[in-house]
Amino acid sequence: MNMKNVRNLFALLFTMLLVTLSSCSDGTDGFDGNDGTDGTDGTDGTDGIDGMDGADVPKTATLDFNLNGLEDLGPDYLYEGWIVVNGGAVSTGVFSVNSSGALSKSSFEVDSVMLASATKFVLTIEPNPDSDPTPSDQKLIAGDFNGNSADVATNVMPGVGDFSGAAGTFFLRSPTDELAGSANNGNDQNGIWFGLPGMPPAANFTLPTLPTGWIYEGWVVGDAGPLSTGTFNSFDVMDNNTGTAMSFGGTENLGPPIPGEDFFNNTPAGETFPLDVRGRTVVISIEPVPDNSPAPFILKPLEAVSGDGTAPISHLFNLNLASFPTGIVSRINE
Repeated sequence: MNMKNVRNLFALLFTMLLVTLSSCSDGTDGFDGNDGTDGTDGTDGTDGIDGMDGADVPKTATLDFNLNGLEDLGPDYLYEGWIVVNGGAVSTGVFSVNSSGALSKSSFEVDSVMLASATKFVLTIEPNPDSDPTPSDQKLIAGDFNGNSADVATNVMPGVGDFSGAAGTFFLRSPTDELAGSANNGNDQNGIWFGLPGMPPAANFTLPTLPTGWIYEGWVVGDAGPLSTGTFNSFDVMDNNTGTAMSFGGTENLGPPIPGEDFFNNTPAGETFPLDVRGRTVVISIEPVPDNSPAPFILKPLEAVSGDGTAPISHLFNLNLASFPTGIVSRINE
């Protein structure tokens, strides 16, 4: 073989070596190539450990909500779902409800491992926007998973409470425009107090103690809408509205040591004071704290239409659990 042929053979072998090294080091089948450690089918590739189908890609499952009785919270608040996993809360996402009660979203994609391990579902009310990643105190309804579904209601902890035994009485009396020690001035139809009449009047509610984040509020429906009698968490003391600038009551007397209100002052638009309470709807609601609206919240465990009799006659509240939200959440494994 002459020297020219030797040189040509050497050049061909050298070229083949370069092609082989290129394929191994950075090519399609090499360590860093498409099928290599960092390639599309390798450790970091689409089918690899860190790739789209790899072990580190979280898989999701669907959590479906079928909830009834929720109301529009307005622009400043949203509902948020949570699953409880090993004692900790994991958010499933937020949604709103329109004026017809329809949810803006009813299916949520949740980490499949977390969802399969969940023992409980909780629905809270959250501010919008919300900088706190943990659940608020306003835990509305909850349910324990039984298989792949959970029946949710207020009476499952940590929901707001069990109101199946709620009861109470009220009476018509207007002491706040009477000086202490003076006689009844005969306009008792202009006030309402929650309890039993007497000297002094006594509390007479059968209601559970509310958890943090909730408070009771009394209402009388006037000509233009609901009128608050004040908020309270104790039944044997004056409510939080007593003696404030927002009170509708008279100025001669604070009234008895129970929640209630007279209707003489600070007349709202559309109303005529003194207000005759006889024949009007009376409500006890449960309000979130902070409150999303000046109107009554959806939870109204006690409701009645006032009779005509004034104190010493008392009137019974009726149980109103139809106002409470309920539903089912279901996990769908994919």
